Amino acid sequence: MEKERIVLDKLTLDTLFNYSVKTYAERNVVSKVGKVPMRYDEMGILVDDLSAQLHLNGIKKGDKVALLSENMPHWGAAYFAITSMGAVVVPILPDFHASEVRHILHHAECKALFASKRLIGIVEEEKPENIEFVIRLDDLELIEALSTQETKRQGLLKKGGEKLSQLKQSAKDFRGKKSSEKEPISIEEDDVATIIYTSGTTGSSKGVILTHKNLVFETIAAQSLVDITKEDRFLSILPLAHTLECTIGFLIPVLNGSCVYYIDKVPTPRVLIDAMAQVKPTFMVSVPLIIEKIFKSKVLSVFQKNWFIRFLYSIPFIRRFLHRMAGKKLLQTFGGELKFFGIGGAALSKQVEIFLEEANFPYAIGYGLTETAPLLAGAAPGKTRIGSTGPALEGVELKIDESTAKEGDGEILARGANIMQGYYKDPERTAEVLDEEGWFHTGDLGYFDKDGYLFISGRSKNVIVGSGGENIYPEQIESIVNENELVADSLVFDDMGKLVARIHLDYEKIDARFEGLSDSQIHEKIELLLEELRLEANKKVSSFSRMMRFIEQQEPFVKTPTKKIKRYLYTNG
Repeated sequence: MEKERIVLDKLTLDTLFNYSVKTYAERNVVSKVGKVPMRYDEMGILVDDLSAQLHLNGIKKGDKVALLSENMPHWGAAYFAITSMGAVVVPILPDFHASEVRHILHHAECKALFASKRLIGIVEEEKPENIEFVIRLDDLELIEALSTQETKRQGLLKKGGEKLSQLKQSAKDFRGKKSSEKEPISIEEDDVATIIYTSGTTGSSKGVILTHKNLVFETIAAQSLVDITKEDRFLSILPLAHTLECTIGFLIPVLNGSCVYYIDKVPTPRVLIDAMAQVKPTFMVSVPLIIEKIFKSKVLSVFQKNWFIRFLYSIPFIRRFLHRMAGKKLLQTFGGELKFFGIGGAALSKQVEIFLEEANFPYAIGYGLTETAPLLAGAAPGKTRIGSTGPALEGVELKIDESTAKEGDGEILARGANIMQGYYKDPERTAEVLDEEGWFHTGDLGYFDKDGYLFISGRSKNVIVGSGGENIYPEQIESIVNENELVADSLVFDDMGKLVARIHLDYEKIDARFEGLSDSQIHEKIELLLEELRLEANKKVSSFSRMMRFIEQQEPFVKTPTKKIKRYLYTNG
């Protein structure tokens, strides 16, 4: 029996949060792995306290408040505290460079900042003048100013702590006032809720403006893909400042009364396995890179051990059997109770998806952008199709721009209540992607099958036009190259009319394979290996997509926080 869909009176974040606090008061909402969870009613009180403290420090409706932190329970409390009083939250990815963080704080005109202890140092040396105060997120200590001198800094922390206790009392008094004595804060669906600065794969960050309606509409619509209940446990591994994790990994669980767990350490494979064993998550969201690494290291490597196993693995019905066996083991690694593993943020390797499907692994697939809050299309576990991102999300219109269509592919256009209002302080860029009829031009190329399932071909800006006018999609070629267990990553680009690929090898496997050889011998072996890899890949692509040269990329590719290669850094051959 399908779970009844939750409907809210108003599509605002404060309505969503107040509904959940009232409905699930005594249930757990957030926790660090292995720590005491926070309940919904406890978070409700904390959100009220923080909202009051922001108000008493001069924050008003429409003011910008930044949120710079790794994942932790207080992140969500700060998020709702900011948005519940009508202010605008500016979440900043923790992997951004210090100069980018300072630029965002200045560009967004943030008046206040929530920052974790680990990241607060980013703004200590050069605090933007517009930041009036900082609240340390770990312990909610108020800091009036920042200094590079440790002794002065400790004094400020002490002063902040003393002031915070006074503010707590003031906040309590503020909450205790009769509603008639308070300034009424009316939050409307079309009010701006957040400005999210993208990970900047084009080389510069853009501030995406999303309203309360954008986010809450998306949260409710995505329930058709995410069959989640108050009994579910969500393990968070992507940064909350990314829209995919914030919407799917935080807002949806909160709406449905689930508990979200955060890892309090660097998520190495061992830390992640231990966390999954403790939490036994039923829900997770990931980018493709994570599951692709697991497949290469834990599955494919086993089936490539010797010629006999490789031969058996090449026979389809035996491969399916082996995949089912490997899938059962993989589920146990994830804690044994996983029922939803959402994948989004980049294209999933076809080889990996075949494994997930044949292994009966409960994966879901989604497509979207920060500008669309984020989902535009998706398929729930059991409803996926190899190579497709699924049909359009309920309430979202998708179509192919016929004026750009070529060989069946065209630019994907989207329209719906989840589409951003524009880029902050950038009307020219906004006009480039939002047309007069409300269609958002995604910049992605794709097509629909007869059942309305969407297939992504690649980014329009990445398309390489062949000598015969053919469209060549580098992402598709890279997916084929990356299938080899010795390839960690690759990037295909045009070099004076010739296709070339940069290859970052799996150097642990390379060291094991060429153990005992001299440096010059290893160099020769790698040159031969790159040529073998090129010939192998060229057998699997069309004639106009064949590559002329493979170049060794010794250092790992520089990537965005969602693990996309910053292509613009590597296009000079």
